[in-house]
Amino acid sequence: MGTHSKLMTTGSIQRNLLSFAIPLFLGNLFQQLYHTADSLVVGNFVGKESLAAISSIGSLTMLMIGLVQGIFVGAGVVISKAFGEGDKAAVQKAVHTTVALGLAGSVLLTLLGYYFAPLILIWMQTPASVFDDAQLYIRIYFLGVSSLILYNTASGILQAVGDSRHPLYFLIISAIINIVLDLVFVAVFDMGIAGTAYATIIAQGVSAMLSFRLLFNTSDIIKVRLSHIRFHKGFIGPILRLGVPSGIQNSVTSFANVILQSSINLFGPSAMAGNGAFMRIQGFAFIPITAFALALTTFTGQNLGAGEYERVRKGARFGVVFAMILAETIGALMYFGSEPLIALFSRDPEVLAFGVQKSQIASLFLWSLALSHAMTGIFRGAGKSIVPMSVMLAVWCIFRIIFIQVGLAIIMDIRVVYWAYPVTWTISAILFVLYYFLVDWMGQTK
Repeated sequence: MGTHSKLMTTGSIQRNLLSFAIPLFLGNLFQQLYHTADSLVVGNFVGKESLAAISSIGSLTMLMIGLVQGIFVGAGVVISKAFGEGDKAAVQKAVHTTVALGLAGSVLLTLLGYYFAPLILIWMQTPASVFDDAQLYIRIYFLGVSSLILYNTASGILQAVGDSRHPLYFLIISAIINIVLDLVFVAVFDMGIAGTAYATIIAQGVSAMLSFRLLFNTSDIIKVRLSHIRFHKGFIGPILRLGVPSGIQNSVTSFANVILQSSINLFGPSAMAGNGAFMRIQGFAFIPITAFALALTTFTGQNLGAGEYERVRKGARFGVVFAMILAETIGALMYFGSEPLIALFSRDPEVLAFGVQKSQIASLFLWSLALSHAMTGIFRGAGKSIVPMSVMLAVWCIFRIIFIQVGLAIIMDIRVVYWAYPVTWTISAILFVLYYFLVDWMGQTK
């Protein structure tokens, strides 16, 4: 085992999960900070329409990049299982296949995002008052999307072997750069929404370069060599088999959120800005959820690779409960402090009212969001990616869209759209718990 990897098949389960999840938590915190900085700077220095423009494209960007990011989840599972088994040759081939996928995905997404994202903005019925800003931001963003994809490639490789600290360091550096450039480009040089887009892609570029510098220079099992980067036979299939369902899950969930965003757009720029401000705040509650979901994926993959079934079960219980408690604690703070939190982004009375209304409906249901994502992380680590994909497709996409369309047909009230989130979070949580207890998802009877 090298200097950057961490074997999670021995020692304290709680310590293993926490030592892996805490750097992920902090990394996601800094990532959320610099995404929030974009909205804070735009909302305070540019105006409500530009804040609405940024708020309207979050689901769209995830729709475009979700499939590729999901494939890296599959790659991480393949790497972590090989690492748990102690198969160094398999780890090396899986790592270089992952890098090849990252390079291919970068080229594809740059072209698709630049040319097709503006068409989706039209389909989303983006109001004319914010369309130009949204289109400008999205095109600049996708010109630099390769840096985001390559950072995710590298961090996925590191996390698969238990190294969540280096991705944290690179995110801290990236976040600081992004916040500084936001202020310089927007507040000093008056570049408007384009300035935030340039700040984002420059910051992401730095994190990608630092990550690959580590992979090229390490002496660890995950060392990357240019001559070895290709699609290795016997590895592209398993990575895609595990990763494509995760990617489809990301994309269909984002597709449903695009539908939701188009429904919110019907209520005007103030609703878009208010909802967007709340979503930035909710992102902080999502941080522990994401951290423990990723930790559980790596923990489950490594321990199943080593045949440690009881450790997997104990780790799953601890990770799920801890994620739920953290998320609900943050949700309670959001519920009671929603007005001053939304006011950080905009003091416009209408924007404030829409944001507070969303918080009052969704904040206290974050336990179910945490439960759903933690279970998803466990099942992905066990190689059961199709299970969370199927649940998310059925509940977070199809049912969520039907709920909104039927609800708005009965009563044209934005609260219908707001309630779609907690309702579908809770349904998926119930389904995942039933699967966990009723099905042999670890394959112990094979």
